[in-house]
Amino acid sequence: MKILHELRWDSHEPLILAIGFFDGMHRGHRDIARQAIGLRRLGWRTAALTFANHPASFLRPGQEPPLITTPEERIDLLAQAGYDACFFVPFDASIAGQSAEHFLRETLIGALRVRGVVVGKSFRFGHKRLGDTELMARVLGEAGIAFVPLEPTVDGGGARISSTRIREAIASGRMDSADELLGHSYEIGGLVELGAGRGHGLGFPTANVSVPAKLLPKDGVYAAVARFDGRDYPSLVSIGSNPTFEGGSRTVEAWLRDFEETIYGREIRLRDLRYVRAQERFERVDDLLAQMERDLDAVAYPSYG
Repeated sequence: MKILHELRWDSHEPLILAIGFFDGMHRGHRDIARQAIGLRRLGWRTAALTFANHPASFLRPGQEPPLITTPEERIDLLAQAGYDACFFVPFDASIAGQSAEHFLRETLIGALRVRGVVVGKSFRFGHKRLGDTELMARVLGEAGIAFVPLEPTVDGGGARISSTRIREAIASGRMDSADELLGHSYEIGGLVELGAGRGHGLGFPTANVSVPAKLLPKDGVYAAVARFDGRDYPSLVSIGSNPTFEGGSRTVEAWLRDFEETIYGREIRLRDLRYVRAQERFERVDDLLAQMERDLDAVAYPSYG
C-alpha cells in the first residue's frame, strides 16, 4: 500500500476514496473498505483518507481519546483491508479551516479527482463540522461522483459498533468483547527493554515490553498469545505498576511458556489477551510466587506451532 502525506493524487488512475479516522480498524471500518473496493473498476485504485493525529488533538488538545491502535498499526490494518493507497496526513489548521464545500469541491473533486467516495452515514467534516452526508450527496452527485454513506455496522444485539465502545471494553479488561467488536484481536507490540530483572530471580523471567502510545487494558494479569520471531507462545502478561515491589510507572511484562531466549531489543507482539485476575500487593514474595504458580493454569493448553 502506497502512503501519501499530501492531499494530492498525481496518478491518472481513477480513485475511489474512503474517509475516516479508522481507529482500531473495527468491523464497521472493514465494511467501509469492502464497499469502497467494491466500487473499484479495472484500472482504478482505492484509497483511505485518514489522519496521523486524532482531530481532537488539534481541536481540543488534551481531550483526545486514547487510541486503540498506534499509527503504524492503523496503517498495517488499512493495508490488510485491501486499500491500494492511504492519504496519511496531519489534522492541522489547513484541514480544520476548510469549509465543507471547499473540502468537497477543491480537495476531493479538484485535487484528488475522486470517482467515488464512501463514508459512515454519521460522518461530519469541514470547519466546525458543518458538513454532513446530505451535503456530500448533493455536491458529489452534481459532479457525477458515486457516493455511499454506509449505515452503521451493528453487533449481534443490534447495537452500533464504534471505537468508543471498543475503548470502553479495553479499559475495563473485557478483551473478548473488544476483540468481537474489532473483528480481530487487540494487540500490544513493542521492543523488549531491560527491566528490574526480578522475574529471573523469582524463576519467572519476563520480557519487559516498551509501552506503546495507545490505550492499554486495565491493570491485571492476562492470559495471552505472544508472537516472537514467527512463532506463537502461550503467555502470561502483567499490566500495572508491580505493587508488591512498590512499582511506580506502568509496565507491560510477558512471561512466555517454554521459552528461554534473551531477546532485548527485539520486537514481541501480544494478542488474544484474556483477563485472569487483578494486580495484588503481597506481603511476602513467597505468597506472590504461589499465586504465580496458580496463574499458570491460565496457559495450561497445548503449545502453538
